[in-house]
Amino acid sequence: MAKEKSVWFCTSCGNESPKWLGRCPACGEWNTMVEQTVATGKPSKQPAPRGHKPQQLREIGSAQEHRISLHNGEIDRLLGGGLVEGSLVLVGGEPGIGKSTLSLQIPLGCPDLKTLYVSGEESPRQVKMRAERLGGDLSNCFILSETQMEVILEEARALQPGLMIVDSVQTMFSQNIDSSAGSVSQIKEVASQLLYFAKSTGIPVLLIGHITKDGYIAGPKVLEHIVDVVLQFEGDDKGPYRILRSIKNRFGSTAELAVFEMTGKGLREVTNPSEMLMPMHDESLSGTAIAATLDGVRPFLFEVQALVSTAAYGTPQRSATGFDVRRLNMLLAVLEKRAGFKLNAKDVFLNMAGGLRITDPACDLAVVSAVLSSHFDFAIPHHVCFAGEVGLSGEIRPVNQADRRVTEAARLGFTKIYISSYASVPKTEGIQIVKVADIPALVKQLFHG
Repeated sequence: MAKEKSVWFCTSCGNESPKWLGRCPACGEWNTMVEQTVATGKPSKQPAPRGHKPQQLREIGSAQEHRISLHNGEIDRLLGGGLVEGSLVLVGGEPGIGKSTLSLQIPLGCPDLKTLYVSGEESPRQVKMRAERLGGDLSNCFILSETQMEVILEEARALQPGLMIVDSVQTMFSQNIDSSAGSVSQIKEVASQLLYFAKSTGIPVLLIGHITKDGYIAGPKVLEHIVDVVLQFEGDDKGPYRILRSIKNRFGSTAELAVFEMTGKGLREVTNPSEMLMPMHDESLSGTAIAATLDGVRPFLFEVQALVSTAAYGTPQRSATGFDVRRLNMLLAVLEKRAGFKLNAKDVFLNMAGGLRITDPACDLAVVSAVLSSHFDFAIPHHVCFAGEVGLSGEIRPVNQADRRVTEAARLGFTKIYISSYASVPKTEGIQIVKVADIPALVKQLFHG
């Protein structure tokens, strides 16, 4: 008979401890230990793999993995060309961001792909209502409303689908573990069973996962180590645009992202993100500048908006939306120390258009230009864009793959781009490349040239 005992799991790495510890000895994180009741002495019902023998590395074939196209150009590109057979893919995101919508759109857009959609949160009728709203072919999608893992795998082996979707991993439980669904031990066991199922049958599995209030996928960090691909949804659920970013990919590059627009009929692919992020006004306005950024290997241009005004109270405000406010404070300090602009009595507000969260240091030059434009109340011409990193000494530093940024700017009709004087970029037809060494040189070229 199985005995029960209490153990402590680290929610960050999944390390097990017989007692509570303030700091996890495996990953070093503080206050991540949670108590779980587990059963001991109960044999696992998962069969041991058979037929695997050691092979010499030189005898193993190096042919490309066979991939399944999902008939969605953005997702196929994000996955590296399609879904690999036998892979385990985890999609995470905030509630209401569009995870379930995307996972249901995939089988509706692939009528030739037999799909088993396992829902642990909705009834089959609710899934049917959502599918009718999204539109598409309903003939080859099978719905199973179940949360017990052993029953799900038995039905999947009997149906033999080409793809299985599980929504969500936190609602599933296994009989092998005596704890509630969503606990650390259950998530580890469920993920391990799904991984064995995918590898032994060659059926790819798409997992939907919730995230915590800190923005991380709920459950132990070991969940992300088990799966082959981790995709994360980003964006404001009140806005129309969503970004699907590749965090981990064993079969392709992680330097990719896909952009979608949420509509009444589901998520629509945005093949040219720069067009949606361009200014929504005809005439040039002060306080705006266009940044040529690069997310992974995909260049796109977006509008940086800044507002500088006299502080109404004693302490000036510093606010940034979609940008690190600490980096904004650093750039303002550089402007004051290296260029002599007194902004210590000014309120500064910064906004990245389109609800994006920008971490590329190449948009530093656009942020500085937008702040100075609002400070001087001088409009930057709408055909000008920027790509450069600002250092603490006020120098403009070169950014990676500047030639791709220049090419994208020229393709979108920009006639002038400001970059670092230390960057080596070949001449591009249709656009003037202006090289600046530091902030004073930028001010001279941009506002006095």
